[in-house]
Amino acid sequence: MSRATCIPVNQHNSASDELEKSLDAAIKRLAEINATEVVSPVLEVIEAAQALMFTNEGLEALYQRVPAIEAAGCFGGSDWDYPQTLVPSLAVRTIRHGEPVVTLVEILSQIRLLAVAKGHYRHPSISAEHAHHFLAQVLAMNLDLVVSDLQDRDRLRPDGLGFAVQDLYHFLLRHLGYENLLEHLVAEVWRILAQRPVQVGGVKQMVTQIAVCLQKPDGLGGDVGDDALQLIHAVFSPTEGCCEDPGFDVYAERLAQMDDATLLREAIAFAKAMHSTGLVSPYMPGFIRYLRSRWNDLIPTALGLSHTGVDAFHCYPALIHTLIDEALFPETSQCAYGLAMMLERGILYAPPVAPSLWRQIRLSLCEAASEKIVAVFGCSRSPECFLLADVLNVFGCPLGVGQGNYPTCQSTRALSMWAYNMPAELLRVLAWAARDDEVVMRFEGNSISSRDLGAGLASEPPVDVDAVSLLTLPHLDRIYFEMGRRSAGRGEDPHKWVNSAFHGDRVGHGFRIAVDIFTGGLKDFEGFIRDFYAAYHPFYNGNIPVIDPQPAGIAVTDSATRFLGWHAITIQRLALDPAEVMRVYFFNPNNDSGQNWGQGIVTSTQGHDELYGEASLPVAEFASRLYVFHYDPLEKGEPGDIPTDDVKQAMHLAQNSWALGR
Repeated sequence: MSRATCIPVNQHNSASDELEKSLDAAIKRLAEINATEVVSPVLEVIEAAQALMFTNEGLEALYQRVPAIEAAGCFGGSDWDYPQTLVPSLAVRTIRHGEPVVTLVEILSQIRLLAVAKGHYRHPSISAEHAHHFLAQVLAMNLDLVVSDLQDRDRLRPDGLGFAVQDLYHFLLRHLGYENLLEHLVAEVWRILAQRPVQVGGVKQMVTQIAVCLQKPDGLGGDVGDDALQLIHAVFSPTEGCCEDPGFDVYAERLAQMDDATLLREAIAFAKAMHSTGLVSPYMPGFIRYLRSRWNDLIPTALGLSHTGVDAFHCYPALIHTLIDEALFPETSQCAYGLAMMLERGILYAPPVAPSLWRQIRLSLCEAASEKIVAVFGCSRSPECFLLADVLNVFGCPLGVGQGNYPTCQSTRALSMWAYNMPAELLRVLAWAARDDEVVMRFEGNSISSRDLGAGLASEPPVDVDAVSLLTLPHLDRIYFEMGRRSAGRGEDPHKWVNSAFHGDRVGHGFRIAVDIFTGGLKDFEGFIRDFYAAYHPFYNGNIPVIDPQPAGIAVTDSATRFLGWHAITIQRLALDPAEVMRVYFFNPNNDSGQNWGQGIVTSTQGHDELYGEASLPVAEFASRLYVFHYDPLEKGEPGDIPTDDVKQAMHLAQNSWALGR
């Protein structure tokens, strides 16, 4: 497909003109009423837009009216009003299986993101790069609509919605104009996998669609090479025994006929495919469960364990075997990788972890928790199974936890921190949430129960997160909000008291903020930068590494350096990269850490010695977006020793981006 520029507006017939006039009138009425009334006629705009969604001319008309639709408040009061939080996998379910009105709004939202990605519309809270990545992932998950006929479930949707959605994706492709779409989408999959996310359902869906397209190369054109085949083989055919994706029953019959040498080759192939991509084939659980009755000692090889992992496996054989028996099935295949990485981390050697896992294995879920899990994950396995599987995933990839489509970065950060260095604490909180539908935390000598609190920052329960987050986030969110409420009015930022109480005693007692909470202006910004260097930079703090990851807050900007908002992250470590550049390695809970913050500041997720799930930046670039951090006041260097050039660089980058005018 040749690269296309913006599609020119064609000559319209009179019918199209009338439909566009009707849409313009509805947009104008919405804008006028939204300015003065509580109830707005947004449905009038949606209905007028619907009539234009079935032709290229109509979609182009909607594209040209993106600024007017946005300005009129069409997305106001909904998740779509915050496009930076939208999640591709959730958007796919919305546009393919949602209620008609929801599907129509999703279509409008994706046309809006196309305008942002193309640079024809600047949105205050999402960059062109972010919009482009979003659309690339959504396209990958919907490639069947582009290269084949509609499935019955799409074709039979009311009011021809299936056809409207198909027209949308043909329209997106023509606008984005990829010369080699599949090559771009394969690169997007690898970019995401480099961060080893806990939630890989959307990635596997993208791989599935790429596999379908490769069966019809004329549909999109181009040669995607070995990178695509590696992904496809990892999911569908990682070993010789399942090389043609024969189905579970046939593969089970083949396993029974294999000799020990063949089983060994299968184990090595499964491990190689899993660790090279971070994806687990649904065939792998059947293989490992077969080994349980025939050759237990081969399981560490299938999991690809090093000496550390093998030692942990053999120190806790009953526990590991029970985890496999209770949690590992085709529907939960990804937890094989979680189990392997958990063993590699050695967290079982912490005395409270093994008994806490035994408690989790035997835990009975309350009705509310079971209903939440069934609603999101279905009932092909028990709620307890899905939850236990995601416990392994979270412990294996603590920096792969994501907040989903919810403003819960603080609570998601806490889950990551606990999974990283306080696993027993995470299992304790999870047990309360799953068994009792309640979480209790102490704040300044008083207990706070989530059961007694109203909604926090997230107004609705999450649906696009892992099962651990699904059960704990609503409780943690309410408690965090309540701690903030109790800290208000003290004349300083509530995070000073909340973070240490919420995340645990390992949070540094020192606290520094760059912004005056009353005026929003900068407050001793040079001192703030110097204190950060003195507390964290190994060259100036006595070469003391980050002992425990520390909560911090950043001012997020887009590629045009526009301020998007405050965001919670975790400082994991500081170290020299292969080029001898000192970098800050941090955890970002927003589902995708690869971001362009403007001024040439592009967060890296691979290539600079990042561990899976880490983002990184040179110290000055990171400091330029930092606005709050904790530290240990007893282990801090002399702020006056920090080179003035380093301080000025960080201050200059900040004062010409988010701090401009502050």
